[in-house]
Amino acid sequence: MPARIEDYALIGDMQTAALVARDGSLDWMCLPRFDSAAVFAHLLGTEDNGLWRIGPAHPSHRPAPAATRRRYRPDTLSLESEWDTPTGEVRVTDLMPPRDGAPQTIRIVEGLAGTVTMRSTLRMRFGYGLVVPWVDATTNGRLRSVAGPDSLWLDTDAPTYGEEQTTYADFTVRAGQRVTFALSWQPSDQDPPPIPDAAEAMESTEKFWQQWSSHCTYQGPHREAVMRSLITLKALTYAPTGGIVAAPTTSLPEEIGGSRNWDYRYTWLRDAAITLSTLLRTGYREEARDWCAWLLRAVAGDPENLQIMYGIAGERSLGETELDWLPGYENSAPVRVGNGAAHQLQLDVYGELAMALHAARQAGLAASETAAHLQIKLCAYLETIWERPDEGIWEIRGPRRHFVHSKVMAWAAVDRTILLVESGGATVEPGVLERWRTLRDTIHHQVCTSGYDPVRNTFTQSYGSTVLDASLLLIPQTGFLPSDDPRVIGTIEAVQRDLCTPDGLLLRYPTAGTAPGRDGLQGDEGAFLACSFWLVDALLMLDRTDEAHLLLEKLLALRSDVGLLAEEWDSTTQRQVGNFPQAFSHVALCDSAARAASVAGSRGSAR
Repeated sequence: MPARIEDYALIGDMQTAALVARDGSLDWMCLPRFDSAAVFAHLLGTEDNGLWRIGPAHPSHRPAPAATRRRYRPDTLSLESEWDTPTGEVRVTDLMPPRDGAPQTIRIVEGLAGTVTMRSTLRMRFGYGLVVPWVDATTNGRLRSVAGPDSLWLDTDAPTYGEEQTTYADFTVRAGQRVTFALSWQPSDQDPPPIPDAAEAMESTEKFWQQWSSHCTYQGPHREAVMRSLITLKALTYAPTGGIVAAPTTSLPEEIGGSRNWDYRYTWLRDAAITLSTLLRTGYREEARDWCAWLLRAVAGDPENLQIMYGIAGERSLGETELDWLPGYENSAPVRVGNGAAHQLQLDVYGELAMALHAARQAGLAASETAAHLQIKLCAYLETIWERPDEGIWEIRGPRRHFVHSKVMAWAAVDRTILLVESGGATVEPGVLERWRTLRDTIHHQVCTSGYDPVRNTFTQSYGSTVLDASLLLIPQTGFLPSDDPRVIGTIEAVQRDLCTPDGLLLRYPTAGTAPGRDGLQGDEGAFLACSFWLVDALLMLDRTDEAHLLLEKLLALRSDVGLLAEEWDSTTQRQVGNFPQAFSHVALCDSAARAASVAGSRGSAR
């Protein structure tokens, strides 16, 4: 069995990433990019689907021992796992150097006290655990594994041997000794990659992350949690283009044993747009600038071809398929790669883009004719489609509806484009601006009449529905209505009352168990962590600060031992579920912490 989701730690080089379990097993890694096929896929299958475990030797009939403790080195993405054994203490440091050539995974074993017998188990399986490579040793002692277009090169000072299509290394470390392992990927038709210097790679990697972390301007409460979230967001950024993946994994289930399993190794416009404001707020202007450049490249073209997500280099084709040879995480099938939601209609994306470009202009990042022209074209197209039903923010796979959040974000798109023109950032034909002002009022009126339930004093998930949705909490953040409007207050209270789990966290919307739900899917899901952070923000807006701080502390306590969050929390099993780590969750954490700090600061100033 793979580890619990929250028992994994992330390492990465800002082009791909790997997940390392507490027992020292590297159970997931895609090469050479986030969205490439995995070479280690134990996470979604069995040990035969590929892993790389380094830890104290143990009897084969017993589980590998979990590390006694582990941590990231301060302000870095270098992971330290330590084992206390009856004969001594040992540390394994895992890292992936920011890439300058071949992608590398470095694992350094250090003896801390006494003597510890160690074992490395390297089982390489290309093609998501399907393809067993040909393995041989070169004349200079390097181990080469080849399968089709891919090759992996192992460099180590430990003796290795092969057995049952697996490469082992058995060795002993004493206090003060080091044994290093380096695994490099290279296209199989190219010359071998250079032999890495593990000590130099560790030093340069640590220097890179510490320098990057030093640029953070956030100094409020929960800074450690915010810093870890920012490092995670940076790790999920594809450095060559600036695109940010929603998560480095696919098909980690929203319900253990269920079928709500999706591929998140792509860039959602919504997620990336929300991330922009977080980066700007915490001092990372370069990353925000790179994101803006990625956005303009990805969206370039006719606005009617706008997608809600793209590949990390801006690819548009993300066809969804199922890998039937993988049983799925804890038998949660199917395992999917690609994402069929890429071509859904989601009207809220237009609002997210307009709000992001507005924030970028205010920060001096997107004052370009290209960005302004794009926004004008998007608004002109939105004018022709805003009355259509859509799949909404949650990418339902059932019938389209008139989602309230979608319409509110359409209003936001028109509103921010009007502000662009009024500020002199763009020009339009005579009469267009006035027409858009009328459109803004029309959308507002329609939402307030068709999407509002006056009996319960709450907005609803969609027109004519009685169902609520956590996305309604975002209404005041768009400027659609002020936070003290009675309809906003009623909505926040209704959402909290109807969608909270017994432990006070928030569901996205109701599901129907074994019957197909309103989203067209069977099964349930956990509390959505980003939505729970939105509830923190909403409570702060209502000046219910004590309640907001209690919820924020509860959410922070759900983080793993190394500070990471998945997409959701299963209140029944008390486990993290969904793809991991999830950028959306970490963005929401940063935003809630900053909002709480701002509220506390304003209260202090008032006193």
